[in-house]
Amino acid sequence: MKKKKKKYKDYQPNYFLSIPITNKEITKGIKILQNAVIQQDKRLAKAMTGDGSFHVTLLVMQLNDDEVNIGIDALLELKPFIEEILQGKHLTLPFQGVDTFGNQVGFVKLAEGEHMNPLLEIAEVAKRTFQEKGILAGESRSFKPHLTFMKLYKVPWLRKMGVKKIDPKFYEKFISHRFGDEMLHRIDLCSMLKKKQSNGYYHCESSIVIGDGGHQNFGV
Repeated sequence: MKKKKKKYKDYQPNYFLSIPITNKEITKGIKILQNAVIQQDKRLAKAMTGDGSFHVTLLVMQLNDDEVNIGIDALLELKPFIEEILQGKHLTLPFQGVDTFGNQVGFVKLAEGEHMNPLLEIAEVAKRTFQEKGILAGESRSFKPHLTFMKLYKVPWLRKMGVKKIDPKFYEKFISHRFGDEMLHRIDLCSMLKKKQSNGYYHCESSIVIGDGGHQNFGV
């Protein structure tokens, strides 16, 4: 029996698929960037993404308590699809430069290159796999992979203090900075709302490990 499609009217994502950033070169570079911004305006310290939680969001979704297990099943079903896309190759994600969404969310950019197509394919198959299980998943805007390092909207009182946007001059020295490469090796199903782990990373319901062999790389 087919499940009825849920309505997106009251859609409030509370879970997401995360590609964790584990390369210490990247995290060190982001901390240097964050400190450079804070030195120019100390009030922005509270808007910074916490150490340990750096990631790339692959997909957002809404799960109630009864649906978490369905989400875990969907993640496990996703693994062979991803391995089919990658064909035994490693997917290397190179991070370079900085940008913002509407001067409200600061992020490190994923450089362009041939890694982009397989990543977009993975995001698309993830959305399809979760939606086919009756889960509300995805966003209206197109998928733009990015690595967030600060969010102004997380600190509403900053606006009252006159901090309404992330000034581009705060990060101008990092516009073309190479932060390093992350190998896709794991995808986590994480909660946005549950208490974070002691290492600063999100509460994780389940994970899949991607590839353990293969010598060729996409991209780098």
